[in-house]
Amino acid sequence: MTRSSELWDRAKAAIPGGVDSPVRAFRNVGRDPIFVAKGAGGTIIDVDGKSYVDLCLSWGALPLGHAHPEIVEAVRRAAGDGMTYGAATEREVELAETIKRAVPSIDKVRLVSSGTEATMSAVRLARGFAGRTHILKFAGGYHGHVDSLLVAAGSAVATGSVPASAGVTAGTAAEVLVAPFNDLERTREVARRAGKDLAAIIAEPIAGNMGLVQPDPGFLPGLRALCDELGALLILDEVITGFRLRWGAIQDEFGVKPDLTTLGKIIGGGLPIGAFGGRADVMARLAPEGNVFQAGTLSGNPVATAAGLAGLRILERDRPYERMAATAARIADGFVAAAKEAGLPCATPHRGSMFTPFLGVEATPHNIDDAKKTDAAKYGALFRAMAERGVYLPPATLEVGFTCAAHTDADVDRVLGAVRESFRAL
Repeated sequence: MTRSSELWDRAKAAIPGGVDSPVRAFRNVGRDPIFVAKGAGGTIIDVDGKSYVDLCLSWGALPLGHAHPEIVEAVRRAAGDGMTYGAATEREVELAETIKRAVPSIDKVRLVSSGTEATMSAVRLARGFAGRTHILKFAGGYHGHVDSLLVAAGSAVATGSVPASAGVTAGTAAEVLVAPFNDLERTREVARRAGKDLAAIIAEPIAGNMGLVQPDPGFLPGLRALCDELGALLILDEVITGFRLRWGAIQDEFGVKPDLTTLGKIIGGGLPIGAFGGRADVMARLAPEGNVFQAGTLSGNPVATAAGLAGLRILERDRPYERMAATAARIADGFVAAAKEAGLPCATPHRGSMFTPFLGVEATPHNIDDAKKTDAAKYGALFRAMAERGVYLPPATLEVGFTCAAHTDADVDRVLGAVRESFRAL
């Protein structure tokens, strides 16, 4: 019995499903979970001592890789001063100022403890500011496990055995409108039908939870114009894309200024964190200044803010984005070439340090219906074959792979070799 199998047996006896987040159960890839012992740079090592080139990177949270020494040192110093105070600290002010400086659409920002908490709070704030009830989201868009957003969700929700979730009431679901991603005309129809009931439209500027799906030209500016027409707010969910694809938010590359932006992952340097921010008049509605309540004992946690500040300072100083993008492009090209050699279609779109291999798909997906055409069984087989060869892909079909600044040429060569061998095995 391996150490991983022993831990898996213990986990199933103590934790629902054996995991604390469903996708970690590896059900979508047809094998037992990998239990990680440590990470270093662009690799992870499991509890049985096997190393993997990590192309999941805590679901995108680690653009600098694992255990960056400057971040580790910042955490060590902060922890030595105390883990949490439930009181204001200087570092939360510094992190808020850094985010404001990097994201021009954010006049004020509030820190929370997760991306889910950020989107939940942004939706509540939008409803409170607008005095309206309905939210419009896009099929396949995943914005955390918020009740009102677990409708036509993507990610593990889309690839698992249930389409959304029990426990989400019919009343909650009725206040959520859904349109196809990249279909501006249909979005206009749905939004205009809601009219003055529509509080906000929420979207990922680049979808990362139906695999990597990029917006068509004009789609995001069209959403901005539609919100202006209807008096609704535009919320851009940049929990994945913020500070991962560029310094700041990817919204700037599309020339779109949302009313609210949600952030997470990267701004915590590897520790749990989230944030939402935007227009000063909208943010002024938050308590204690306004009448929209939001609170959190661990919001602005001193250790998380220390890690986040250290990570953002390194990203601003080193600007590793072109290098990470080049690595992702090499890997994506490797998937396409190996699949072609094996006689298997495999569209592999990439943007910056993000990529997704859609097995059995020839055309790049533009929405969740396109993305679901990927061959889930073959992806599971590919995941298992790559893991055997020391490469850790995201353990779900409709997820995004990531590269980091710590990936070396040797790491990439190892990945490309594993890709070729795995496709031959398929």
